[in-house]
Amino acid sequence: MKRFIPFLSSDPHVAVVRLQGAIAAGSRGGINDATFAPVLEKAFSKGKPKAVALVINSPGGSPVQSALVAARIRRLAGEKEVPVHAFVEDVAASGGYWLACAGDDIWVDPSSIVGSIGVISASFGFVDAMQKIGVERRVYTAGEDKSILDPFRPEREEDIERLKDIQRDIHAAFIDHVKDRRGDRLADENLFTGAFWTGAKGVELGLADGIGHVVPKMKELYGDKVKFMLHGPKKPLIPRFGAQILADLDSGLEERALYARYGLN
Repeated sequence: MKRFIPFLSSDPHVAVVRLQGAIAAGSRGGINDATFAPVLEKAFSKGKPKAVALVINSPGGSPVQSALVAARIRRLAGEKEVPVHAFVEDVAASGGYWLACAGDDIWVDPSSIVGSIGVISASFGFVDAMQKIGVERRVYTAGEDKSILDPFRPEREEDIERLKDIQRDIHAAFIDHVKDRRGDRLADENLFTGAFWTGAKGVELGLADGIGHVVPKMKELYGDKVKFMLHGPKKPLIPRFGAQILADLDSGLEERALYARYGLN
């Protein structure tokens, strides 16, 4: 009843947003700006929270969606003057670490995986397989680079170099984001090779601020009476069938592959 009595303050609350899964545009079960825009807007606004806690478990994914979500978090934090705390569960690697850097501080479990500040592109080549089974590929383009990195033709050095140029640009943006957010907390060691570390080592390297889990850390910072309000995307009421189930299965396999890169199932 005390929240209805004028001049009597209510217990503080922390808005909790779980960022779980791979980062990809259009993914229903993953992380992207379209899905989390209304979630974050509500988290920063509803009930005037003392802070927003990001609970992150992501092996990465789209650099653009990582940047969009992180930028939205920082914009809302500035507009609402609300501090943001990031908590890493199993992994915040690659794009997941990009999201973690949106926090004013980063807290990890000793066995969390953090880092992987790099860019990767992987595909397959089917040139020899096509020759063995006697299949001829016919491709017609307007523009000599339209079929760049076609997996059914031999690689060209100029195609590889062009891809690497793009990767270098994305990597530079990632590095700038980490340096801007972490500043002089980062160790002098080279942290931008794409390597990743445990949470305990990440604290030593300045990739995280300490060991801590969301509930005890928020109680330590905002008092034992702090309340938690969980915010997340709405789940569809109607079950999905047909093509959507196949699409979800495909994205799920891709997500498992991303987690496996860091030794996680």
